[in-house]
Amino acid sequence: MRSFKLICPVVLLLCLSACENQSKGFVLPPGDAEAGLAAFERIGCNQCHHIDGKIERATDSVTGIDVRLGGQISKVKTHGDLVTSIINPSHRLSRGTTSMTVTEDGSSRMPSFNATLTVQELVDITMFLQGTYRLTPPEYHLYYP
Repeated sequence: MRSFKLICPVVLLLCLSACENQSKGFVLPPGDAEAGLAAFERIGCNQCHHIDGKIERATDSVTGIDVRLGGQISKVKTHGDLVTSIINPSHRLSRGTTSMTVTEDGSSRMPSFNATLTVQELVDITMFLQGTYRLTPPEYHLYYP
């Protein structure tokens, strides 16, 4: 019984430390930004999206949709945020959405690429997009009574 009392806490600590290492969440491998840019254009993301100073919307686009990506933001766009926006664009819609970008039921007009986009293309596009955002902390003022 004495050895059980000594072994039990040690096993519990080992299990907790193993769980701690595993609790980092789902992580995709790193991508290649240059390959992401190529995939962005090849897949046709620029039919509806443009990135200031990097990618203009396709001149042959017939969608009438022009959504800007990248630029200055006040909140970090994590790898997970960008992956979610690509594979489930209706999850969180940006402010300023219009009937051009959202359907009557409130979901995104962005088509699903989940059946055709490879995991490597997904991580490459995500890596490319992360580099197009510039974090600008919001301005705040201290008020003294």
